[in-house]
Amino acid sequence: MNVSRLTRRLVLAAALSAPVIVAAQTPVKVQVWKTPTCGCCEDWVKHMRDNGFEVSTHDVQDTGPIRRNAGMADYGSCHTAMVEGYAVEGHVPASDVRRLLLEKPDAAGLAAPGMPLGSPGMDGPEYGGRKTPHDVVLVDKQGKAKVFQAYR
Repeated sequence: MNVSRLTRRLVLAAALSAPVIVAAQTPVKVQVWKTPTCGCCEDWVKHMRDNGFEVSTHDVQDTGPIRRNAGMADYGSCHTAMVEGYAVEGHVPASDVRRLLLEKPDAAGLAAPGMPLGSPGMDGPEYGGRKTPHDVVLVDKQGKAKVFQAYR
């Protein structure tokens, strides 16, 4: 086989695989509802962006209605996000969101209830390295939860 024929095959193979590579690198879109003055929410948004998510935020005075509509009323935190049809309530790590999207369970979404110290967005220098043992829970569509990932 001559070099020009081999080169053409390599170029063709690269061209055909390019759309697959581009699709795999397309960031997952996340929409976040938060209050305008919440610094830990901004830190969580930065964590998600730093982990490859495309995040847009919506400042609202009360996140309660969004939380209730998302099926997370009993698992409140300071912000509610939506990603590919799932709710993400509070300071859930990006790695757990990626796992959720990979496993695709029949559920409302994930929650890190409250504002656990050491979770993404609650881990800045102002917290002095303190960490609260907590669980990220998978909330089903009936509002029941089970541990998705424990942090100790």
